Amino acid sequence: MDCVSAEAEITIMIDDISDIAKHYNSAPENEDQRLQHHQLEFELTWCYLAAYLPPTSQILEIGAATGGYTLPLAKAGHTITAVDMSETLLEWNRKRISDAGLADRVSYISADARDLAAITKTDYDAVLLMGPLYHLVIEADRQTALRQASARLQLGGLIVSAFISRFGFLSDMLSRYADWIERQDEVQSVMSKGRDPENMRAGSFRGYFATPAEIVPLHEQIGFETVVVAGVEPIVGGDDDSYNRLTGTQRALWLELLYAISREPSIIGASRHLLYIGRKT
Repeated sequence: MDCVSAEAEITIMIDDISDIAKHYNSAPENEDQRLQHHQLEFELTWCYLAAYLPPTSQILEIGAATGGYTLPLAKAGHTITAVDMSETLLEWNRKRISDAGLADRVSYISADARDLAAITKTDYDAVLLMGPLYHLVIEADRQTALRQASARLQLGGLIVSAFISRFGFLSDMLSRYADWIERQDEVQSVMSKGRDPENMRAGSFRGYFATPAEIVPLHEQIGFETVVVAGVEPIVGGDDDSYNRLTGTQRALWLELLYAISREPSIIGASRHLLYIGRKT
């Protein structure tokens, strides 16, 4: 019995996240359009992927969704195993890749990030966790997902994981859902525990909102060496439109500046999304 099979047998998934799969299956178009709205998040994240991924690498992309990153990764020459617990999102991903003539570069597996028993390959150059960790509201489940990722990563391989910032996301709440502040049970629960109260209505976006201080220890206890922690939407708050309107030289220069300051400790927590990059040791 190999080590991956042995690990898969003892995997314990604490939280039932079938509601999250249902959430994405019910409206795949919303996820498909998300990065079109949050263009800075995508472009700055891509700056990090381009800088740190080895060329033409073999990538395990967990939480691949509709292919926002799968497509440019495939175009860049990488080979990808795309994983998502939402069958509907994977179908959108598959069509996007097929339409681009890149079907030979991507394979697909429907799975929960906490149980990757269906993936027996253990020498990926990189693992991307670009969404699952901000839907696992229990720390033990986040640890399980990272262990599962690590077991399929070669020694020295890269892990890239994304989080929603506990304080950075408040800019969106203020600009789009100002009345949320009146639901003080929710506000206080998120601020103190990083998650909604236990009695939250079914079908809502159920997530975990992290602080920058917890991200490094979470990964290092699994055996990763930290390379980068960054905020991938520095200074914009809930104002995506100002960046989205930029073109040409102005856009390139703003992206260059924002990339340069994205690791500044004093502003990381104000970004809505946080990015961790580490290496398996």
